[in-house]
Amino acid sequence: MGGAAWCFLWASLLLWASWGPVWSGLQMDKLAEKKLCADAECNHPISIAVALQDYIAPDCRFIHIQRGQVVYIFSKLKGRGRLFWGGSVQGDYYGEQPASLGYFPSSVVRENQYLKPGKVEVKTDRWDFYCQ
Repeated sequence: MGGAAWCFLWASLLLWASWGPVWSGLQMDKLAEKKLCADAECNHPISIAVALQDYIAPDCRFIHIQRGQVVYIFSKLKGRGRLFWGGSVQGDYYGEQPASLGYFPSSVVRENQYLKPGKVEVKTDRWDFYCQ
């Protein structure tokens, strides 16, 4: 095998190794650079809300919400994405469907139970907007 062939093979392997994680998922644009959370890891819900209307997710960063569903709010985006909150929904009863995590417009829910203040400012990272 000639030098050019080895060089092409090596370059192909390096390209495959660097793009492998991207091919298994999809890196989407960031909605915001920062978010407000109850803790530094955004593991604790800020509040519980009830969906006022149905919301159909436009892409995999977002979650579908049905009117009347309970929504756990874990983060509130800041800056240009401030109209979106991050959270989780469950089915009508526990175990009906796995919890779905994602973003949704804050206008489709009404917070009705505050759990912990969302005052910790956290930088978003690429995994906040990564699609499987």
